[in-house]
Amino acid sequence: MEALRSYFGPPVGLSRPRVFSSFLSGRNYRLGGASKWSPPARLTPPTWRPLRCAPSALPLDVSPPPIDGDPELKATEGAALEHCTAETFGDDNAAIDAAFNGVAIMDLSHFGRLRVTGEDRFHFLHNQSTANFECLTEGEGCDTVFVTATARTIDIAYVWVMKNAILLLVSPSTSSSIAEMLNKYIFYADKVEVHDITQQTCFFALIGPKSNQVMEALNLGHIVEQPYGTHRHYNVNGAPLTIGIGSILSRDGFSFMLSPASSRSVWRSLLSHGAIPMGANAWERLRVLKGRPAPGKELTKDYNVLEAGLSMAVHLDKGCYKGQETISRLITYNGVKQRLWGIKLSGQAAPGTSIMLDGKKVGVLTSYALGRRDGEHLGLGYAKRHVTPADEVFIGDVKGTLVDVSFLSYTKL
Repeated sequence: MEALRSYFGPPVGLSRPRVFSSFLSGRNYRLGGASKWSPPARLTPPTWRPLRCAPSALPLDVSPPPIDGDPELKATEGAALEHCTAETFGDDNAAIDAAFNGVAIMDLSHFGRLRVTGEDRFHFLHNQSTANFECLTEGEGCDTVFVTATARTIDIAYVWVMKNAILLLVSPSTSSSIAEMLNKYIFYADKVEVHDITQQTCFFALIGPKSNQVMEALNLGHIVEQPYGTHRHYNVNGAPLTIGIGSILSRDGFSFMLSPASSRSVWRSLLSHGAIPMGANAWERLRVLKGRPAPGKELTKDYNVLEAGLSMAVHLDKGCYKGQETISRLITYNGVKQRLWGIKLSGQAAPGTSIMLDGKKVGVLTSYALGRRDGEHLGLGYAKRHVTPADEVFIGDVKGTLVDVSFLSYTKL
């Protein structure tokens, strides 16, 4: 974290003090306020051993693991962490701009990581979520959706299929409930175990059009053009690191799951290659701008998986799975009556406010965020199927126009 503060100088532009903790340093930090801030001395980069290039080109000792298989990231004494995320690194607009025009990095270690093991893990997850796990092999990945028996949405999971396990990255608010739900459906004869490894691992997301350049600089260009969800294992100074395609908010970018021992060196290395750190406030703005639905907002028991625009994660020909009958009926009888949209707003609007067209309620606003530039506002919301981008809607006194958002653009139905 000292490297972060040295890199960016004193935090500015905050009207009141904010204090946060960071696992990267194990210390508390105050952002804003009247206290005088003195930057620490700039850290001297260590000497790194490259894999296949000159020493100056690779700031991390990233090498393949000694065995062919997923590294074990199990709990060891003193390894468990309480992950706390910074609200901001001082300039949220700069972080948002980096995500669209450069490269930004976000610590998502507070997201849940569930490790599913056992001989029956593929068949079990195949039946419990919407993706076709039985067609996946080691090193591949995908998105899958956990739904209720009536196809109402619970959460989207980002999946890595490893040699000995399947990793599920889920939202912080659903991690415990999904683990409990999965354990509930493990029958006596099932050879399946669900392990929560959130507190024994860290997770970063790298997003932005210059992410590929960062990977090239790390001598990891061989993974850049791989399909979404592809992941590979490496060592950083002897500690395991897994890198995958996709940044949670986008099919572009990269994800990093790593041990606490290597988290500081990897974070600092990514910053040294131009990645701008993004706090939780900017991440939530970016989530709305990208259009990724979130539990408790767009993903609730009020909406089914097709209304939420997540058909790209639904495999219709995979056989029986939870919610399958409802999804089949919705498609057969054209039963999807509303859909999730981005909504360009003329001003600030409160989630939960009705969307009105010609004096009639046609939907509801579920999320709101500031736009990319001053004076811009964007929301997410559900609107009935007959509402189109050509219609001017009202959310309270605020005018709105329906717009497409990138995360939902991958829909296949």
